[in-house]
Amino acid sequence: MSRIGKRPIPIPSGVTVNIKGSHVAVKGPKGNLERELVELISVEQEGNEIKVSPKNDSRTARQLHGLSRTLVANMVEGVSKGFEKRLQIIGVGYRAQAQGQKLTLNVGYSKPVEMLMPSGIQVTVEKNTDVIVTGIDKEVVGNISAKIRAVRPPEPYKGKGIRYQDEVVRRKAGKTGK
Repeated sequence: MSRIGKRPIPIPSGVTVNIKGSHVAVKGPKGNLERELVELISVEQEGNEIKVSPKNDSRTARQLHGLSRTLVANMVEGVSKGFEKRLQIIGVGYRAQAQGQKLTLNVGYSKPVEMLMPSGIQVTVEKNTDVIVTGIDKEVVGNISAKIRAVRPPEPYKGKGIRYQDEVVRRKAGKTGK
């Protein structure tokens, strides 16, 4: 049995959870999230905790046990605290600019790259080179951050490009001048 799946999910104050069969709806101060879980997983609310357990002992139910618990825990954390990813832009002349739901990246291409953010995602830019993506859905925040990074991934010779704040880019030596 999954060790992560066995752990109960504490519900912080200000968050309400509504469970109908395999449909879980979480409402909190930052917003609302809903998710339909697999039929093999049962979700119960006991007091101030949510418990996730497999309905039977099949291999698929055991595999999805920890995943389902983590998805519900991320929903509870998202509506109470929210999630954030920080990206850095490194390179001479590389910069970003946020205008409402639009992010404009100048990263060495002939034209600036413009990206529209989905609803529920906020993008802010600090010092023209630090991009902060925030939202309540961890999956969407991660996907948008990955798409921003994919515009100009960091290259191994000079380290130029867009990287996560805590990402380590392995550098290569390059040519030797004879």
